[in-house]
Amino acid sequence: MARTIDYGNLMHNAMRGLIQSVLTDVSRHGLPGNHHFFITFDTTHPDVLIADWLRARYPTEMTIVIQNWFENFDVTDTGFSITLNFGNNPEPMVVPFDALRTFVDPSVEFGLRFEQHEDDEDDDEGDDDAPLDDDETTPEKPHHEAEVLSLDKFRK
Repeated sequence: MARTIDYGNLMHNAMRGLIQSVLTDVSRHGLPGNHHFFITFDTTHPDVLIADWLRARYPTEMTIVIQNWFENFDVTDTGFSITLNFGNNPEPMVVPFDALRTFVDPSVEFGLRFEQHEDDEDDDEGDDDAPLDDDETTPEKPHHEAEVLSLDKFRK
């Protein structure tokens, strides 16, 4: 098989590196100005560590907000750990960068969305037998890509 350049995967890694840099700066110096983050992640990822009651409440994905109160914020090469307040209950969590689905900073209208990973490809294999209308096609979606995310769903 011919060797190719996997631009989608390279872009995905670059966007995770960008998020890692931003979070590292915030963990060291705090949030500047009006910046704050909405981070959605896959709670089924094997390296996500959250309280059992949070996993029960958010069995597939969870969105956290890093804004007014957070502590024990530590960023590594593979992810971050943070303690957030849920109804006056501080809860520590660990989120690997591989589990990220979206990262949004609404203060500057910046957002990224990460496509699903290889695990989801297995789920789609059975869909090939689904009947299609004559005029319906299923375009191939590139895997491992990051894209700019519309902020409309986060607006109040």
